[in-house]
Order: sequence, then C-alpha cells, then structure tokens
Amino acid sequence: MSKPQSQPQETAVYTHGHHESVLRSHTWRTAANSAAYLLGSLKPHMRILDIGCGPGTITADLAELVPDGQVTGVDRAPGILDQARATAAERGLRNVGFAVADIHALDFPDDTFCVVHAHQVLQHVGDPVRALSEMHRVTRPGGYVAVRESDYLAMAWYPASKGMDDWLDLYRRVARANGGEPDAGRRLKSWALRAGLTDITATSSTWTFADSDELAWWSGLWADRTVASAYADRAMEGGLATPKELRAVSEAWREWGRQEDAWFTVPHGEILCRKAD
Repeated sequence: MSKPQSQPQETAVYTHGHHESVLRSHTWRTAANSAAYLLGSLKPHMRILDIGCGPGTITADLAELVPDGQVTGVDRAPGILDQARATAAERGLRNVGFAVADIHALDFPDDTFCVVHAHQVLQHVGDPVRALSEMHRVTRPGGYVAVRESDYLAMAWYPASKGMDDWLDLYRRVARANGGEPDAGRRLKSWALRAGLTDITATSSTWTFADSDELAWWSGLWADRTVASAYADRAMEGGLATPKELRAVSEAWREWGRQEDAWFTVPHGEILCRKAD
C-alpha cells in the first residue's frame, strides 16, 4: 500500500492538553504498566515507532528494550517533544529520536518499522480507522501494530459518588464534542478489522488505584485537571459546563479520594496485529 497522495490532517482536538495535571499522569506511564501486552514480542534489533509519545517515558523504556535497534517517538504537539528529548537524554539513550507527526498521514515510507505502537491515542483522533491503516502501512511485513486504549464507560469506582457520575458524563460529552471516542478500548478490534488488519490478538488489562498514596495521586490529578487543564477550557468553551459545575466535580474527586475504602479501576482494550509476510 503506497502513501496516499491526499494527506488528511488531524480533525479532532486533544481533550486533555499538556497541563501539569495531565503530565503528572503521562510521566507515570511505563512500558511495564502500559504496554505489557507488547513486550514479549520485542527483539533487541527492532525499529519502533511510538505514536503520541508525549513526555517520552514509554518511548524511553522501549528504547532500552531494543538496545541494538532504534525508536522514533512522534507527537502532534511540538512543545511536548522537548520534554521527551530530555527524558531520553537523562537516561543516556542514543537509539531514540523524536519528530512531529500526524497519525492520519505519517511521513514515513511503507514497511519502515518492526513495531508501530500507540498508547491512548486513537481515542483522541478524528478517524481511528484511517489512523490504523497508516500504522499498518509503515509496519514491515512480519512486524506488529500495537495499540492500547482506555474505556471510560467501563471505568468503575467505589464508593458511589454523584459527583463522580457527573464527571464521567461530562468527560464523555467533552471528548465527543472534540471529535474523539472516549470508549475506545472496546472498539479497537472492530476498528482494526475495518482498517483491513488481520492476525489480530485482542486482550485487555487494567490500572487499579487502591492504596492511600495511589488514591491521593489519582484523585488529585483529576481534581486539578477538571478546573485547570485544556479539558476544563474546552468544557466551558463548548457550553458543556460552567466554572461552578467544574469546581463541584473537582471537589467530588477530592472528597472521594479521601475515603478509606476508595477503589478505582481503568480498563484498557489492546490489540497486537501482525502484518502478513
């Protein structure tokens, strides 16, 4: 499949932005806690493309796992790539580089990479099927397309909280207004089939926050994100929430996080698709 002549640009708006409360979560992500389903398929010589790399913590982990290979991290937001470069430099990695890219029209030749990976990216793009087609195009025969996406509607927590219910309803409306699909995890296999991918292994895994430190961290970052990030701006600009409503949701997160018996799980869908030789 050759690179298309017409290159559609990203049509969705990234819901979260890169506020500190967002990066607090993104910099916590590792290959172990966010890409375990892929790690058994990696070989030391592989060339990997990490799409939507953000601050580069997963990218750097992948580079350490392919010491004889090369990892390229790409993101649509140029500013965040400076932090990704700093992450790689702090670890002394020489087999990793970064560039700006649009997942709908990747600026790489066909059959370039052994693995094309994306973590929590397709939920934010305008055309996930087209994105998967592009990922497949730049994957070498015998290589892998690897994608992991959270599923907001399937998230669960205890104790029950009206304010948390309001948060979930609002987040899903804001994400869809921005052109994304917040319940992406359950759709990955379907999207891959529509993109023409074959040899699909579909799995799932979770993040779970249950001890006091985890709960304080998770509830705190969402409480801050709800009032201070691009997500908050987009909720207000779109007429989906008032500042007062956002403050109420933020306080609901903090109150819930203080409960001794609090528990939260984030389910993810995963696909690992091997490209035919």
